[in-house]
Parts: sequence; structure tokens; C-alpha cells
Amino acid sequence: MSSISPKVQNQIAQLQQMQQQMQTIGAQKNQYEMAVREARRATEELKDVPDENAVFMSVGSVMMQKKKEDVLAKLNDKIETLEIRIKSLEKQETMLQGKFEQLQAQIKQALEGKSSPGVA
Repeated sequence: MSSISPKVQNQIAQLQQMQQQMQTIGAQKNQYEMAVREARRATEELKDVPDENAVFMSVGSVMMQKKKEDVLAKLNDKIETLEIRIKSLEKQETMLQGKFEQLQAQIKQALEGKSSPGVA
């Protein structure tokens, strides 16, 4: 690594940071997608429950009895919010992937240029 210029060393460090950011974004996206699946499953299950039956919803560490329509509305709001977050993360992921590939190409070019001097 000592024969690599400080500029390229800095670019490699940036590349590693981008890779970590992409992993973090991917993990967040997976969590949100799982939460959406769970909320959708809950809404499907609630469709089979008669309107007059008791429905309970977790509010913090307490279970509270709520109207079925209120629980469905909250679940649908949650799904909508999470889907917006997922789309935002997908945009970030795409943008970061482009920057990552561009920086990776710059580093490769710099290293190839260093290892084979005189090659045009």
C-alpha cells in the first residue's frame, strides 16, 4: 500500500465507506420490506375477522382493544409509509452504486497506470 499514491489511498478509503453505506442501506431496506410483509399479512388476517369481534393492537408494551377499521387504517398507513421509505432507500442505493462503480473504475485505472508505465 506504500507504493500507492495518497490520492488513490484516499479513493480506496472512500470506496470502503461507500460499500459500508450500501450494506447499511440494504439492511434497512430488508427490515422495512419485512415490516411491510408482516403488516400486509396482518391486514389479510383481519379481513376474515367479523367486525363485531374484539381486535387488539400493540401500543408500546401494552395491548389495547381497538375497532377493526382503526387497526386496518393504522396498518395501511404503516405500509404506505414504509413503502415510501423503501423507495427512498432504493434511490439512495442506485445513486451510491453508480458513484461506487465510477470510483472503482478510477482506482483501477490509476493502479493499472502505475503498474504498467509506458503503456498507452
